[in-house]
Amino acid sequence: MSRRGLRRWRGDGMTAALFLAPSLIGFSVFYLIPFLLGVYESFTDGALGGQFEGFSNYSELLHSASFRKAAGNTMLFTSVGVPLLIALSLTLALLLNRRIFLRSTLRTAFMLPLVVPVASVVTVWQIFFDWNGTLNAWLHAFGIARIDWMQSNWSMSIVIAMYVWKNIGYDMILLLAGLQSIPKDYYETASLEGAGRFRQFRHITLVYLTPTLFFVLLISIINSFKVFRETYLLAGDYPYDRLYMLQHYMNNMFFELDVQKLTAAATMMVAFIVILASGLLRAERRFRELTE
Repeated sequence: MSRRGLRRWRGDGMTAALFLAPSLIGFSVFYLIPFLLGVYESFTDGALGGQFEGFSNYSELLHSASFRKAAGNTMLFTSVGVPLLIALSLTLALLLNRRIFLRSTLRTAFMLPLVVPVASVVTVWQIFFDWNGTLNAWLHAFGIARIDWMQSNWSMSIVIAMYVWKNIGYDMILLLAGLQSIPKDYYETASLEGAGRFRQFRHITLVYLTPTLFFVLLISIINSFKVFRETYLLAGDYPYDRLYMLQHYMNNMFFELDVQKLTAAATMMVAFIVILASGLLRAERRFRELTE
């Protein structure tokens, strides 16, 4: 690089740094530094000047029945909810990518849950699934016994349905944008060569939509770890066993002032998300290199 180019790069870099400085300072003060302090606390035996204990807090965490139950429920929720969300979002995106009646209205309808406050959403679901709620009233009218939905194994299915309903519009819009970015010429050429709809979907749609699918998958997984608000408002601090998530465990450790277990659980969850996200991004880059 020439001296002139180097000076210009430095000037542009300084300008960019000045514009980014307020955001970087805010992110560091309110997110990065507290997180790093929390990671340090997870290796000590007490808050504010505790002795370094190594991985003893993590060992206790992994031997804790409550933590294992919370981690298992969270993994179950993510492994069921995310694939279901992706499949339904892709189906709707493919449907709304066609010329159908009331297409704009349907897009708006599926996006509405995103702008509804979580508390309002939970209130509606509580009214529907409460012991004296709408669903049990319908069952009673048909002579079927009432079910305590939030204190049964159905509770996980209810929260998964709420998660899908809340996020399906956002994922659908992202996938719809990915579908509309695929050139129409590819489909016309494939049709002239005798390729049916299934082959076009497999060899054109899925191939060119894969980067968008990776992104939507990553966003959906991250959102699945943010379902604590819904479960907390629905079932409180100590919900039915099937609804006891990692965030419930950390919330209870906070109220018990057990900072070490709290920070150790948070660190493990963040590490899992970072490793999973890195793996997905690496797989997406590898796929892009193979298709170029």
